[in-house]
Amino acid sequence: MANSPHGGILKDLHVRDEPIRDQLLAEAEQIPSVTLTDRQLCDLELILNGGFSPLEGFLTQAEYEGVVHSSRLPDGTLWTMPIYLDIDSAELSRLDVAAGSRLALRDPRDDQPLAIITVSDLYKADPAVEAEKVYGANDQAHPAVHYLFNQTRDTYVGGRVQAINAPQHYDYVSIRRSPAEVRALFRKLNWTRVVAFQTRNPMHRAHRELTVRAARTRHANVLIQPVVGLTKPGDIDHFTRVRVYQAIMAKYPNGMAQLSLLPLAMRMGGPREAVWHAIIRKNFGATHFIVGRDHAGPGSNSQGQDFYGPYEAQELVIKYKDELDIEMVPFQMLTYLPDTDEYQPINEVPEGVKTLNISGTELRRRLKTGAPIPEWFSYPEVVRILREANPPRDTQGFTVLLTGLHASGKEAIARALQVALNQEGGRSVSLLLGETIRQELSSELGYTKRERDINVTRIGFVAAELTRAGAACIAAPIAPYEAARNLVKQQVSKAGGFYLVHVATPLEQCIKNDRAGVYKRAIAGEIKGFTGIDDVYETPASPDLVVDTTKTSTSQIVHEIILLLERDGYIGDR
Repeated sequence: MANSPHGGILKDLHVRDEPIRDQLLAEAEQIPSVTLTDRQLCDLELILNGGFSPLEGFLTQAEYEGVVHSSRLPDGTLWTMPIYLDIDSAELSRLDVAAGSRLALRDPRDDQPLAIITVSDLYKADPAVEAEKVYGANDQAHPAVHYLFNQTRDTYVGGRVQAINAPQHYDYVSIRRSPAEVRALFRKLNWTRVVAFQTRNPMHRAHRELTVRAARTRHANVLIQPVVGLTKPGDIDHFTRVRVYQAIMAKYPNGMAQLSLLPLAMRMGGPREAVWHAIIRKNFGATHFIVGRDHAGPGSNSQGQDFYGPYEAQELVIKYKDELDIEMVPFQMLTYLPDTDEYQPINEVPEGVKTLNISGTELRRRLKTGAPIPEWFSYPEVVRILREANPPRDTQGFTVLLTGLHASGKEAIARALQVALNQEGGRSVSLLLGETIRQELSSELGYTKRERDINVTRIGFVAAELTRAGAACIAAPIAPYEAARNLVKQQVSKAGGFYLVHVATPLEQCIKNDRAGVYKRAIAGEIKGFTGIDDVYETPASPDLVVDTTKTSTSQIVHEIILLLERDGYIGDR
């Protein structure tokens, strides 16, 4: 028999509101609406299907205060993570939203109405207090705290919701199951004791071993329930991870385990998040939940220390064990014993026994360089999937962004670099010159700071897409502002390599190089806002290479860029 939901009743709002769905759908077209963020979309999906039982909406101010300060809802029910609908106050004013208003909540991907919220209250919260109370530190090295201060809107909207549609997914549909569907699966399989395993990383042999050990010691079956909503920035994409999970399912004894995906937006909240995860798994019917070392921990703070102790999460789950009514299965880190070809908890290995392990950093290095990954660590099927998602550097794309004043020589360097890379072969090479982009993509833009930033951002978007496709992209805009250049770096780095080259040719030489006389006109006041004359050029803080065409030839500069690319494995045969 599946575990009872948190609070005693599974709050499946789709079932509750099905009789009035058509009425709600018609109403959604007549009332103001807001488009959800990606995090809000994940939260709403789990509110609607009962994954967040006993919640029936986004937290009101009283509920929010109770959760933040005491991990409890006003009726005393344990709940550790604030789930709120944050909206800009300007947007609320435009829509004339007040207590009692009804708002349609729309999917950001296809604009479909998913629910209607009846607004109970509008309130503001102190992000510093939320950071300290919920995440343990007001430190933006924590991804949730960074999100809180940089992406959360200024007003929280509390209220109950009514379900119209579940978010439409097009990937792995057969293993995206609601709590009711998972519970029905348990009944069909006659599973009465279920150990749930949460993960946001690819699984390897050690993960399979620890879940089998948990099943064996608890006489239970295993629910592998990886997160496919929002995880820690920089994590492997969920498409790759799910292919890994599907491959590893065949390694379990027949009938032992099932795979089901969870559309959760993680906060990386450590101890509080572990309790929250336990509640969610209880709502899905699990009777046991694995909590490991530094469960849902975000890593190091701004001082280089871990945000949470290694077993704080386990300790907090134990503290609330009577209220949670789901048994925690703690586990230590497993290590491989080559002499006996087995995995053992590291704290159970006798002194002097040889052990082997591969860290996450070492695994990424081996994937990057193509170095072998032994079968004792991971299954060949898993390694193949990871290698497909992490091709060697010499097949990945990259962008070289040359920035500098007008007539600094960056265009000549860019053209020469294009020739050199075409000669190297192995990938297509695209050239994005400043004037070309201005004519083809940004002809409507002027030269205000905002318009310059838009132009550079467009270059970054194109460069990122070319890089993602495995091409070499050479961009040579003026790009005078540091923030815009950093944004391009962020865009491109998600797709492949990025190199910033500052062409630091002195202004006097640039003026001499300017055969068109543009500088002369700017000095005479005929052109306003000209970079280097009456508009600033912000010197890059941390370029990969600084060159000066008055001191170094174009061919030598190109050679130095080629050496950077060879050093990092993007070109050359290693």
